[in-house]
Amino acid sequence: MTASGELSAEPRDGMLSLADRWPLLAQPAALVAYLCGTVALALGVAVCLAASTPFRWPELLTFLALMACGAVCIEATRRLGMPAGVSRDLLSAWWLPAAFLLPPVYALLAPLPLQFLLQMRVRQTVLYRRVFSAAAIGLAAGTASMIFHAAASGDADVPLGSGGALAAAVACGVIFTVLNTALIAIALYVSDPGNTRWREALWDRERVLLDVVELCLGVLVAIACALSPLLLLLTLPPVVLLQRSLLHAQLTAAARTDAKTGLLNATAWQCEADTEIVRARRTGETLALLIVDIDHFKRVNDTYGHLVGDQVLAGVADALRSQLRDYDVVGRFGGEEFVVLLPRADVAEARRVAERLRSRVGRVAIPVEDTMISVTVSAGVAVMSLHGDDLIELLAAADLALYRAKELGRDRICLPVAPEPPPHARADNADGGIP
Repeated sequence: MTASGELSAEPRDGMLSLADRWPLLAQPAALVAYLCGTVALALGVAVCLAASTPFRWPELLTFLALMACGAVCIEATRRLGMPAGVSRDLLSAWWLPAAFLLPPVYALLAPLPLQFLLQMRVRQTVLYRRVFSAAAIGLAAGTASMIFHAAASGDADVPLGSGGALAAAVACGVIFTVLNTALIAIALYVSDPGNTRWREALWDRERVLLDVVELCLGVLVAIACALSPLLLLLTLPPVVLLQRSLLHAQLTAAARTDAKTGLLNATAWQCEADTEIVRARRTGETLALLIVDIDHFKRVNDTYGHLVGDQVLAGVADALRSQLRDYDVVGRFGGEEFVVLLPRADVAEARRVAERLRSRVGRVAIPVEDTMISVTVSAGVAVMSLHGDDLIELLAAADLALYRAKELGRDRICLPVAPEPPPHARADNADGGIP
């Protein structure tokens, strides 16, 4: 074990270490314990429920029909791919009907074949993530199923169209969403307590809206399946279409976003900046451009490793984002450089914002092993019409100002140096001419 609570992943004598063969062992010990505990709990509950649930052919056929619809949904969207990281889909449209119409053991097992299909057919990732996802979804769906059937007095054939059963289904769908989100958020927090992604998983306006859509789809599919399993053929096309639209939106957003910081990547930022510059020219307003660079970032990578360097990048990005307005355009330009476009900002406002960013980043502390890492930033400032008239000129001027800030000792803000007047102009000034 290392001081950070992770198992060493370094190869010995050219041989793969245990952590190389089992990536889970390279994770923090607390995360390993949490993931293994969640999977073990899901397995234990599944075994207990399977032992106490009588086998019925109609239930098995309904389960297979729902899983077949889920498989068709995956295959229909397979060519689109899936964005890396925590992505969203509409597969709960097939898990929730299993929770409402079948004994809880089926709801617990439903995510397993679909997660396996995602791994084999869509995007391969480390196996423990798929297993944990299946366990977390299964526990959430199984709990919702048990509560629903308890509310329905154990009658699995209660019509979902009735008011009481429909209300119970909606309430249990909310329980499913809350439990599944909480289990994932806990994993995100345990994996990196200093990162705020777990908070985003708990509360985000777009995520809540998508959860509502998933719940409505699941209830509607369950009602259709309760009337006749053949009606699943009518529910499948709209779910596939919604799934494709959702994945397309996520992939489009991922193509514009820097994976390490969540900010705009260089290409997307340049497009946004060009649009703002055209607008500023049309309206006659000014704008400013900042290039922000982390001081001695190579020293961080050399001392602590690139994974810690990525945490520092993410921490600086969060600090920058927290100090900017909604309409400011911020992105990662490459390496340890960030770019910020400030619409309607003059020289004084640009300096104030740059100083606020510099001060805020200086107060950020990244927890690493038994210590905290703090970094500083330097920034170059350029203002439209004063230091350049287009994006290329503004970037060049801000880059020169940044270079000057580095030469003067770093951890400071600089503007481009005003060019010296030609020799004849200096002579005219000395003779009392107009400067």
